[in-house]
Amino acid sequence: MDKAKSPLPPLPAVRAFEAAARLGSFSRAAEELAMTQAAVSYQIKLLEDRAGQPLFRRLPRGVVPTAAGKALQLQVGEALDMVRRGWAEVRGGGQELVISAIASFAAFILGPRLGLFQVAHPGITTRVEVNHRYVDLEAGEASVAIRVGHGSWPGLAADLLFRSSYTPLLTPALMEAYGPITQPEDLLRVPLVDAGDPAWEMWFRAAGVDYVPQADLHSLGTQVLEVQAALAGHGACLLTPAYASGMIASGALVQPFDQVTEDDISVWLVYPEARRADPAVAAFRNWLLAEVADFDST
Repeated sequence: MDKAKSPLPPLPAVRAFEAAARLGSFSRAAEELAMTQAAVSYQIKLLEDRAGQPLFRRLPRGVVPTAAGKALQLQVGEALDMVRRGWAEVRGGGQELVISAIASFAAFILGPRLGLFQVAHPGITTRVEVNHRYVDLEAGEASVAIRVGHGSWPGLAADLLFRSSYTPLLTPALMEAYGPITQPEDLLRVPLVDAGDPAWEMWFRAAGVDYVPQADLHSLGTQVLEVQAALAGHGACLLTPAYASGMIASGALVQPFDQVTEDDISVWLVYPEARRADPAVAAFRNWLLAEVADFDST
């Protein structure tokens, strides 16, 4: 005879709990679930009575899960993700992977390569959202994100992709026009894209050359635009080698020196700890880590 299964908690209460824990607010959970705040509070009180202990600390603004609440949140989040995936399969729909990425990574890494992932995983629909703000991954604003930093974000797993670094690049025509360029100091004769960027001073200093940043000038603010200016022949730009590999291989840009200056931050793939085993997240993680494995800047 089968042993009796442990009773399930009330499922409406579980849904209310998960939304409130994820959003940090009973009122926001009520909006998401199309319920009243009083109804959400009732469902969570019902769950707490069944658990025999509080699951939230009520604060003046919002709520925070207790230790017991955090443990339940992790398990409930994984369970609901499994239900969503199963329901999508029953309905005949594939999985959707939303990738929040900084513009440079989206342009230089995802743009040329993401089609390979889609061919390998036709059941996963991908959508790239270029965004420099930190989206709330735990709230479901995206499935994964590409972030620049030191690799520590509470509640998120982080895989190192490559170190943030840069080296000068310019077109062959510009190289010829201002050549010969055989020593780092020869670049001082060349127009520099975003010449006021402190990174230029760091690169020249590492190469043993004194450089005073020019104070005028126009700042493009992103490597995507800086490399476009360089390709148009307006000057030499500083670019992360991992982003430049295709343009160097094609001969569109030349890297005159091996000198690469590393920043103290890196580029990371991040995703919620609770969704590490999600098939779409796991497939993308494995594919992306393999893609960047040979980058010189790792």
